[in-house]
Amino acid sequence: MTNNIQKWQLNDGNYIPSLGFGTYQLKGNEGATAIEAAINSGYRLLDSAYNYENEGVVGEGIRRSSVPREELVVTSKLPGRYHRYEDAVKTIQESLYRTNLNYYDIYLIHWPNPSQDLYVEAWQALIDAKKWGLIRSIGVCNFLPEHLKRLKEETGVVPAINQIELHPFFNQEEQRKVNDSYNIITQAWSPLYRAKDISDNQILKGIADKYDKSVPQVILRWHYQLGNIAIPKSANPNRQLENKAIFDFKLDESDMMTIIGTHHLLHNSCISTFLFLPFVSLRAISSR
Repeated sequence: MTNNIQKWQLNDGNYIPSLGFGTYQLKGNEGATAIEAAINSGYRLLDSAYNYENEGVVGEGIRRSSVPREELVVTSKLPGRYHRYEDAVKTIQESLYRTNLNYYDIYLIHWPNPSQDLYVEAWQALIDAKKWGLIRSIGVCNFLPEHLKRLKEETGVVPAINQIELHPFFNQEEQRKVNDSYNIITQAWSPLYRAKDISDNQILKGIADKYDKSVPQVILRWHYQLGNIAIPKSANPNRQLENKAIFDFKLDESDMMTIIGTHHLLHNSCISTFLFLPFVSLRAISSR
């Protein structure tokens, strides 16, 4: 199938698709089948993590697909409990053994785990693993400005990616600006938040009707125009194709601004208070 997903250049010179496929909770044969379908329908960026306990499923989906390994961009993540240098190196190796891959295109620190305060040590392990050819690009997840600043000051190496929770109900404007200042690509996990709450929102439905698109397509296009890389997940092949069909229209500036301000306009949303705290949601905190 023709792949129309554009690529963006990272600050290390490597390229990454501007839209990816999330694999969170995709496990077993059903998960491998969903990943195979996503690859065969045109997705080339696959997002996984050690803590998802599905790196083997990602590897199996890749092997079942009709796409050569070198055309794929495969991501995994280091858990917070393995931030000590030697533990981090072994965990990276273990992640590769699970997928039966020779290298990861992208490897991220899953979150800074500030109470342990070993994320700089973990970052050095990723830097070295890249030198050894185990990883091609390195980055982080859920890092605040002070964490990014410390990585640069203590190692001289800036992450290529910062993956954060980001969607219209939590637009992370300040963190995105900081990422941009370091030439770090912002990647959005949970880009569609909860599908029902997104799809039922009258503001977003109105914009979708204007472009004759679905609400998820409008939101994914919003991410793209902001310069974010979204990684939506779906086991449904039809939904996978729908999520990918966002490159044949463009949101005008007024609609972009309306979506950015959506979280200020919601009155009946069931968004939890923690989403409006200045950083990490409970899902990130629990992914140790």
